[in-house]
Amino acid sequence: MSTTALPRNEAMRRTAAMDSTPSTSSNSSAASPSDTPTQSPSSSSLSSLGSVDESLLKSSRGKMLDTYGNEFQIPDYTIKQIRDAIPAHCFERSGARGLAYVARDVASLAATFYVFNSYVTPETIPSTPVRAGLWALYTVIQGLFGTGLWVLAHECGHQSFSPSKTLNDTVGWICHSALLVPYFSWKISHGKHHKATGHLERDMVFIPKRREEYASRMGYLVHELSEVAEETPIATAIHMFSQQIGGWLMYLTTNVTGHNNHEKQAEGKGQGKKNGFWTGVNHFNPSSPLYERKDEKLIWLSDLGLAITASVLFLVGKNFGWVNLLVWYVIPYLWVNHWLVAITFLQHTDPTLPHYEGHTWTFARGAAATIDREFGFIGRHLLHGIIETHVLHHYISTIPFYNADEATEAIKPVMGQHYRSDTKDGSIGFLKSMWTSARMCQWIEPSEGAEGEGKGVLFFRNRNGLGVSPQKIAEGQKTVPGHPGGKTTKMMLGADSDNES
Repeated sequence: MSTTALPRNEAMRRTAAMDSTPSTSSNSSAASPSDTPTQSPSSSSLSSLGSVDESLLKSSRGKMLDTYGNEFQIPDYTIKQIRDAIPAHCFERSGARGLAYVARDVASLAATFYVFNSYVTPETIPSTPVRAGLWALYTVIQGLFGTGLWVLAHECGHQSFSPSKTLNDTVGWICHSALLVPYFSWKISHGKHHKATGHLERDMVFIPKRREEYASRMGYLVHELSEVAEETPIATAIHMFSQQIGGWLMYLTTNVTGHNNHEKQAEGKGQGKKNGFWTGVNHFNPSSPLYERKDEKLIWLSDLGLAITASVLFLVGKNFGWVNLLVWYVIPYLWVNHWLVAITFLQHTDPTLPHYEGHTWTFARGAAATIDREFGFIGRHLLHGIIETHVLHHYISTIPFYNADEATEAIKPVMGQHYRSDTKDGSIGFLKSMWTSARMCQWIEPSEGAEGEGKGVLFFRNRNGLGVSPQKIAEGQKTVPGHPGGKTTKMMLGADSDNES
């Protein structure tokens, strides 16, 4: 196979940290059947097989290459091994500690508002340009504090905030509603995303475009993508800008990037419905196929929270001026959206990450298809570590963020080469990786040398001459070799996040 594979990137290299010792505490719990609906022979540890059988199993998958050209092996450990490695105290949640973090973030938002409104005024700072610059800084600071509050509500949605479901959902509903997030609507769909991460038919949030979809969207035939000119940097920049500004709202209103298999909704709510505007597939409609009928009252409660916040904002704008409302709330709100999209995009988009067809996917494999990054003081303190410990979070989302670092170190020896992190250059590296992923991760397809089960593992490819070249496809061929040809595995939409591990 002809490739233009880049040298191994030291920051992206998949290595295991060996300075953690797995605990012998009894935290084990086998993954539920709903978490692993389609098990393959490799979902049990390969260490239990003879060396000959192991060699045959791996060779039967052919050669799989990530976008950098690194050879990929399908994970072979179990959820039980992951749980057993984590010290028991990492699972402990404290409502008092969670509320203290909420109080800290709310106090930070209030203090910033007070300082700027009291001291960044024409009387104290006569220069209009200086005053405008300081108010621009205000929007950035409030956006970071607001994102931190968003993350704490995210903890509530996963029941990692405290042992009390009532406290979790009350705090989560209040905090998310204040940020114009439909709490229960998001919580339910996000929980289903966790149950099907990396699954190309069931994931509710992150399903990259296949080669056929990308080609159709760009106006090319499938075979032409290996020959067309690279995307211009300005086109990449425009796409990134639109994604950062509108990506979150598009997800809430049209389910963009989520699966489009709504006709498989068990109660028949998805018949004839597809993602898009005015189709009923969104996070505000109780009849949306994203939700079961038993959850419809919670969608109404989410909408009520949004209506209350919208009413308060209307009164603020009417009484204090719409320009003030724009600066005080709307622009910081857009910053929150920006950080949310950036964080989640980079957690699930990287040249090293695989995605799985239904017949190849298991919960353990899908949860490993994420990556930890580093955002320095901002990430670890203002954003509560959501960037730095995402891999652990996808295995056991009920572990609170303040215990996630220790738990992450504990699972690294179990995951071995399948633990991924990109920590080079800290915060600057995090921002640079947005450009790298946008240029290198345009669509997914199987590796050219994949065989058998390996054809069900897809990796990012691009038209920019970066990394492994796309497969050469004969003119007139409509799909990539290894594509399931429209066949899908039986799909069942999972329950909400309350039932997660």
